[in-house]
Amino acid sequence: MNNTIKNLEPNILWEQFENLNAVPRPSKKEERVTAFARRFGESLGLPTIVDEAGNVLIKKKATLGMEDRLTVALQGHLDMVHQKNAGTDFDFETAGINMLIEGDWVKAKGTTLGADNGIGVAAIMALLASKDIPHPPLEALFTVDEETGMTGAKALKGGLMKATVMLNLDTEDDTELTIGCAGGVDVTASGTYEEVAVPAGYEGFTLMIKGLTGGHSGMDIHLGRGNANKLMNRLLYGGSKNFGLMASTIHGGSLRNAIPRESLAAVAIPAGKVADFKNFIQENGAVLKAEYQTTDPGLAITLEPAGCPAKAFSKAFQKNFLRAVYACPNGIYRMSPDIADLVQTSNNLARVLAENGKYEIQCLTRGSVDSEKADLARAIKSTFMLIGAEVGYGSEYPGWRPNPASGIVKLMSNLYREMFGHEPHVNACHAGLECGIIGTNYPGMEMISFGPNIRGAHSPDEKVQISSVQKFWGFLLETLKRVPAS
Repeated sequence: MNNTIKNLEPNILWEQFENLNAVPRPSKKEERVTAFARRFGESLGLPTIVDEAGNVLIKKKATLGMEDRLTVALQGHLDMVHQKNAGTDFDFETAGINMLIEGDWVKAKGTTLGADNGIGVAAIMALLASKDIPHPPLEALFTVDEETGMTGAKALKGGLMKATVMLNLDTEDDTELTIGCAGGVDVTASGTYEEVAVPAGYEGFTLMIKGLTGGHSGMDIHLGRGNANKLMNRLLYGGSKNFGLMASTIHGGSLRNAIPRESLAAVAIPAGKVADFKNFIQENGAVLKAEYQTTDPGLAITLEPAGCPAKAFSKAFQKNFLRAVYACPNGIYRMSPDIADLVQTSNNLARVLAENGKYEIQCLTRGSVDSEKADLARAIKSTFMLIGAEVGYGSEYPGWRPNPASGIVKLMSNLYREMFGHEPHVNACHAGLECGIIGTNYPGMEMISFGPNIRGAHSPDEKVQISSVQKFWGFLLETLKRVPAS
């Protein structure tokens, strides 16, 4: 850990971020970070509750003279996305994040940083630990498993919080005030397939796609970045059709909410077609690099000799499987006709796994309009049912309907103009935020989301801007000062 991180301004926030990032906190394995948050609250002598899901709620009384103000909930999620570069040796379940400073940015060494949502969590911790920052009554809500299903927010019971205003600190652009978001649903197709023996006279190869930019499958889906599963399928389809390729295994993508950066396939090629297949990969690799040179300049496609696999997909299954993956929608499905530049509905073809007679395809479908999101999910389901897959939906969560007339939106919009001299971008986003879910058990609670500049979230390129954190922190403190009386 770089000891200069905690010396950045504001010290009180960066010190908490460094402490938090020393704790392994993968989604669905938050026991250590939940215990960390609980100890933190108890060490301050503050009322601290841990619910059955592992969410942590810490309450703090108002500072002197602000007892009559509205109670404000400050909310962030404890878990982080775990992604690393192919050449990085790092165990997310045992090690803290290795951070470094590059100019005006903090990033990690070859892994995700966890600024999503660690900076927001650290800001809340800093407020709880402070002794001289004016604030109204606070309820600090730290949720779990936001990144892979929002199960913490879903499990949160009504009645635990008294707040009538909630500040979600999980937005990634310091010019934005987010007042709505998309909902989502996981679509998973799975099944079995017949394996056949690879005939004599075939040669084995490992085909790999790597170096794609990747990123957040909601916030970055409109940027047109390459999807490793789609690109791999394109090459396998051409190799199967023209050169007798037999696929043995396919491992593509990692997390549902990350645009897949890498895919690997083990294949067998008839010896007499090897030279032509190599030329095909070289030529089509150049085509793909040209297509994605702007969005994915690091794209690399390699074909390396390997031991010839003993078994591969049957010819019938391979044809149907590759066609289904080809047909699966990926990327933007529809832009919002009502809000400029907002993706309304999309799908991320996140994982494609096939090995030893079993396959699984995982998608995350997002949408601001629930009926359209459901329609796209049905389209994906229908695509894979055509090849006999079992298709199920999981981890569905609602969107968050914007309320631009709410008191907190007006207060923070006016304050932003006053502090920074220009208009904030009041918007809805295509990412999933927990506000809509929390609002189901806390109807009438006014909500808004904001945060500092974070770039490359959900990828090893993730970084957070130091000067933007300072801007965000000042804006947060001034907001709390101006919360009206109840």
